[in-house]
Amino acid sequence: MQRREFLATTAFGAASLAAGLYAAPAQQTRRVALIGCGWYGKVDLLRLIQVAPVEVVSLCDVDSMMLAGAADIVSQRQKSGKKPRTYADYRELLAEKDADIVLIATPDHWHALPMIAACEAGADIYVQKPISVDVREGQAMVEAARKHGRVVQVGTQRRSTPHLAEAKRILDEGRLGTIGLVEIYCYYHMRARENPADEQPPENLDYELWTGPAPLRPYNKLVHPRSWRAFTEYGNGIVGDMCIHMLDMVRWMLSLGWPASVSSTGGILVDKRSKANISDTQSATFDYGDLKVVWTHRTWGDAPDPGDQWGATFYGDKGTLKANVHWYEFRPRGGQPVRKEVAYELEEYPEDKTEPDIEQHVAPAVRGHMRDLLENIDSRGKPVADIEEGHISTASCILANLSMELGRSLAFDPATHTIPGDAEATSRLARPYREPWTHPGA
Repeated sequence: MQRREFLATTAFGAASLAAGLYAAPAQQTRRVALIGCGWYGKVDLLRLIQVAPVEVVSLCDVDSMMLAGAADIVSQRQKSGKKPRTYADYRELLAEKDADIVLIATPDHWHALPMIAACEAGADIYVQKPISVDVREGQAMVEAARKHGRVVQVGTQRRSTPHLAEAKRILDEGRLGTIGLVEIYCYYHMRARENPADEQPPENLDYELWTGPAPLRPYNKLVHPRSWRAFTEYGNGIVGDMCIHMLDMVRWMLSLGWPASVSSTGGILVDKRSKANISDTQSATFDYGDLKVVWTHRTWGDAPDPGDQWGATFYGDKGTLKANVHWYEFRPRGGQPVRKEVAYELEEYPEDKTEPDIEQHVAPAVRGHMRDLLENIDSRGKPVADIEEGHISTASCILANLSMELGRSLAFDPATHTIPGDAEATSRLARPYREPWTHPGA
């Protein structure tokens, strides 16, 4: 097959997935379970219901109110009208062994253990990004997926965003020429600014189980729901939340693997009053030799371009490509710009118009990501955001945070999963687990 024919074929495949052409095998209704019934857990599950004949058989969450609310929504949206079984402990849900697909959308510190257990239970999996809070967790997750032959899609849905797939073709065709620098960035004021007093957890929340293997902090209202990203105990800050999306997009668009080295600087430079302990300012360089991918975030001040606050800019000697979740724009040197906006699909999926908390511009990408997962479950292939790709992007972001903390550049060896010549950094590739939980990479 000639290169242009291959690009045309793969472009058609991406367009087919985006257009909703996934066809389930005859008479097959897949049974689905969701672990983590908060914001994006429901977003992911409801998009899956839109694109495939599924029966949601069980839900799990440590917040009883959130769990009951999710059960009500699912019963209204799935074809059978049935309410799923509900569980507070994911181990009880997985012990039923009746889920074909398990979606995991817990806080980040609770991704690894349920994902590995779901592999052992024989399910295929959709796990949210970042896949892990430390590098060894991610390594163990990849090993579990391969050992048990499971298909695992990671929620880095930029790889299934229709207008970004079109932007990728511009790169594939070499229209930017030689690319020496990609800037990735986020300037959202998204870091928690409050400093609330600690208090007793609400009756509806099992805070001990919510904390799980993470360090046990005193409870305060920032911890649950959603603001847990303000704390390094549960995630990897804005690098782990936002950089991973853009780094993963760049890696996909340019067919990049592991960076040769990662370096980062930053810290809490401006907002010192908040209870949040993640950085408010940080830059990181992912070194690919003649190509540098440079991340910047600031949760204060103005963005350089108010119309492009979270995205990527590819600089080539023949042109520049800016890409984000809303649009892309290709500016060839000496030529006319090409711009494409996100397609919302609101008429095809009218539920998106009224669903609470939905990101309407992202919903088409999530649907495409679910279709890609289903296609690969059928073929037993690797989805576009296979667990190993998710591990590379996640671990690279974790290394950026570790570099900032240690004050030096880190060269990771993916063959040995060590940082050669740096015993201290290597020892920090796995976080200590709180008893009685056992680290899967120990």
